[in-house]
Amino acid sequence: MMATLPLIADDETQHWLRHATQPFMPSQPHRRHFGPEYVAGSSDGDRGPWLEQSRNELDRAAHAAVAALTGGLSPTSVALAFMDWMLHMTVAPGKLVQLGTQATLASADMLRNALRASVAHPEMEGAHEDPRFTDDAWAAWPFHAYRDGFLQVQQWWQSATTGVSGVERHHEQLVRFLARQWLDACSPSNFVATNPVVQHAAWSSGGANFVQGALHWLDDLRELVEGYASGRPAAARCATWRPGRDVAITPGKIVWRNALCELLQYAPATATVAREPILIVPSWIMKYYILDLQPHDSLIRYLVDAGYTVYTISWRNPGAAFRDVGLEAYLQEGLLAALAQVRRRHDERVHMVGYCLGGTLLAIAAAALFRDGRGDELKTLTLLAAQTDFTEPGELELFIDASELAALDASMWRQGYLDGSQMSAAFQLLNARDLIWSRLMSEYLLGRRSKPNDLMAWNADTTRLPYRMHSEYLTSLFLDNDLAEGRYGAGGRAVALSDIEAPMFVVGTERDHVSPWRSVYKLHLLTHNELTFLLTAGGHNAGIVSEPGHAGRYYRCALRSPGEPYRSCQEFVAGIEPVEGSWWPRWSAWLRGHSDGEVTARNLVDGLGDAPGTYVFER
Repeated sequence: MMATLPLIADDETQHWLRHATQPFMPSQPHRRHFGPEYVAGSSDGDRGPWLEQSRNELDRAAHAAVAALTGGLSPTSVALAFMDWMLHMTVAPGKLVQLGTQATLASADMLRNALRASVAHPEMEGAHEDPRFTDDAWAAWPFHAYRDGFLQVQQWWQSATTGVSGVERHHEQLVRFLARQWLDACSPSNFVATNPVVQHAAWSSGGANFVQGALHWLDDLRELVEGYASGRPAAARCATWRPGRDVAITPGKIVWRNALCELLQYAPATATVAREPILIVPSWIMKYYILDLQPHDSLIRYLVDAGYTVYTISWRNPGAAFRDVGLEAYLQEGLLAALAQVRRRHDERVHMVGYCLGGTLLAIAAAALFRDGRGDELKTLTLLAAQTDFTEPGELELFIDASELAALDASMWRQGYLDGSQMSAAFQLLNARDLIWSRLMSEYLLGRRSKPNDLMAWNADTTRLPYRMHSEYLTSLFLDNDLAEGRYGAGGRAVALSDIEAPMFVVGTERDHVSPWRSVYKLHLLTHNELTFLLTAGGHNAGIVSEPGHAGRYYRCALRSPGEPYRSCQEFVAGIEPVEGSWWPRWSAWLRGHSDGEVTARNLVDGLGDAPGTYVFER
């Protein structure tokens, strides 16, 4: 395995870092990053910048100390949310009466069910839909009483944290989220004494499940200690999936590299290919090979086999030396520099594809190119689970307010980057029921070890994010929504998504917690070009990695022609019938329909090395 940032000592990289981290002024600078030139009231202008810097460093040190104790969460944000909710609850007598009545009726139901030791009773509505209680053993006494009582308490808290007049929406969501975390931790499925499935496993195995679970716990503890001691706290069980051997094995070459990214080109698999090449821009918060796992579920392999010339960007995994590299560098030295390399090799317009935040960056780049009269470099744009309007970013919004960002900013400032394990912990917290509690019950109480797969291995291969870049996109995109509102600057000037004229293919996924599809759909309001929107089954990752033959997949797809009236999300779902199967063939046909014929495929020449490149191995 390669060492972290193997080229960081190169003179070329050091020169690039000095260039990329030069100060620049975005269109709407945030006060945390760009303070006044002089401190107001200072009698000595020469001391102003020094005093301002000292004050900022002292404030950040205090925030960082608090963030270290709270795991990066802002206790101020949590306290304000609960205070807002409680104070408005005290002046909502109607709501209090409703909750009191609901609690009384629920208590009566729980007592009645607890006394029904042998009499059949109707199953509580929604009980069998909860994956924690699907086993038939939960229908037996007294476990049905535990289950139904828990679900009734859960429903009560849902009512208590919804619809309280006057509570700020963000505060209401945060209180509801924290209440759900507490309830998920207290679920009867998490404890031996209240879980019939665990008790049955213990009885049938003579307690072997507990022995096996203890061994799993010891293995995980050893991996955790060894991981943090080595500076790489990733799951060792997933480390057996090595890029270039088990995943990311589509043949290709590194055709260009700079200090920020590598450009990979894949070997053709057909005698002829579409005239225009495809350039994929993955998010910088993930390794690119989410789109090139194993041959059967590799989107890149699928495109190559379908007769396309495919390129992808592989971002570097930055360390502390990259702390001042900002979004502008990722745009200019990453995406646009890679696009220039592809066009130099083909002299054709390019099908551009962006995934997650890579799609957001692609939308910014496309708007800048059309603004500058260079839109003819792009043939089409495809955005996969990518937001451009961040007013409704889903449950990630829970961690995005001024107080929370101040805590995160201070935490990153101390180390120069956001560590991948920190980001992974935040995503696990959003879906703690499935990713934490259900896993602990299965592995430690039932003694079952989940078998790692390629997607799990990719998920464990985390990346870091430079301090400046992460702060900028959280503030400008998520908090201030500058891109959708026309304030975001690229190349020193503001960009507008309405300038984009290239045809778009936009994909949302039904169960996306990172880029909710209704938020992705808002691109209809920001553009007027030809836009094909496709909604597919699955989540943020599994919905995109949805190869033909994958069971249970379906999608809806509709075209918005230029000048066509807006159709709401509800109208889209109600008016479009689902199509069974993978969305990949539909997209491939769309790309082919927007290509200008075919040309003879050209074999790859020797480049800077073989795919998957070198940056993908940086840990």
